[in-house]
Amino acid sequence: MAALRFEDNRFPGAQFAEVRKATPLGQVPTLHVDGVLVTQSDAITRYAGKLAGLYPTDAYQALLCDEVMDAVEDANVKLGTTFGLTGDALKVARTALVEGPLPLYLRWLQTQLQAHGGDYFADNRLTIADLKVFVFLNGLNSGRLDHVPTDLVATVAPLLSAHLQRVAKTPAVAQYYAQLGA
Repeated sequence: MAALRFEDNRFPGAQFAEVRKATPLGQVPTLHVDGVLVTQSDAITRYAGKLAGLYPTDAYQALLCDEVMDAVEDANVKLGTTFGLTGDALKVARTALVEGPLPLYLRWLQTQLQAHGGDYFADNRLTIADLKVFVFLNGLNSGRLDHVPTDLVATVAPLLSAHLQRVAKTPAVAQYYAQLGA
């Protein structure tokens, strides 16, 4: 894995309304590359993954990597529909996700992990697919999502919990999160 230098500009949520005015689609993340402002998180992830050696060069392995990333994005979109809801509406929406789509995606991810050797999702090594799953699982386990049990992943797809721990122990990942104070 090649080390990439980048500037990580984070901002408090209260500043988002102002920050979004300077982005092409009114959303983050964005990436500045040689004076060009690029948007779309998965495009940015693939670009950085290629630069860092975390994206497969083999077309079939890249397909497997993309498949996992796109499935996680689909699950995130479903989860995203619940943001902004409150009270009973939030509880009903999140409970429906916990009882249906989230376990479906978690089981599918676990099956894919097993089908590709049990350690990584593609190329028999750490790729951006593993990192995207890692972030997704961390979010589900965080306790910050009301009405999503923190043991959902461990209960539904225990091999994903082991994957989460394996990725967390990767030196670059551990170092990055240590710098964030997470």
